[in-house]
Amino acid sequence: MRPDDHIVFIVDDDERIREALGELMDSHGMHAVAFESAGDYVTAEKPDLPACLILDIELPDINGLDLQGQIADGDHPPIVFITGHGDIPSSVRAIKRGAVDFLTKPFSDEDLMAAIQAAIAQDRHKRTERAELDMLKQHYLDLTPREREVLPLVVSGLLNKQAAAELGISEVTLQIHRRNVMQKMAAASLADLVRIAERLEIPITHSRRVGGNSS
Repeated sequence: MRPDDHIVFIVDDDERIREALGELMDSHGMHAVAFESAGDYVTAEKPDLPACLILDIELPDINGLDLQGQIADGDHPPIVFITGHGDIPSSVRAIKRGAVDFLTKPFSDEDLMAAIQAAIAQDRHKRTERAELDMLKQHYLDLTPREREVLPLVVSGLLNKQAAAELGISEVTLQIHRRNVMQKMAAASLADLVRIAERLEIPITHSRRVGGNSS
């Protein structure tokens, strides 16, 4: 892992902890930025990189669990909680809300690094999926209005002649639109187009969904 392809955010009000964690990250070739309060972290400008948030529970301005709840609907990195006052209800609450781990001080460097690696890998995967979805959305925008009418009919499983009748066009014209949809959406097969439509949450108005029945 290169220090320029990720970032680790550390939020802890204990300066000694921040320094120790920073040195640990440095020893593993990882780039880290530390904050002493939740407010400092929230308002800081953050690079667009796969990340992990190491978050203390007891902070001077807000409880770490409350911060997790406040940023839950936003675009934030996976969280690894660290605390000197851990309890089962807090750990359960944190994990249920998506935290990667909940570590009680003192914890081992190995446990922390494993959690950080898992968090960054999770964030990297999420970013890849988001980029792929953005690309699919752009492909969809490239479709003509008629092609956007054809797409849900095709993935619903209608035969070409049925879809053509639905739109009041000839079967040959429907086939041309269907080919254009496949090309523009970069779909290798009908099954692939169905998966793309599901990811884009395109409403299917017909229930005759079949895997590869077309003519």
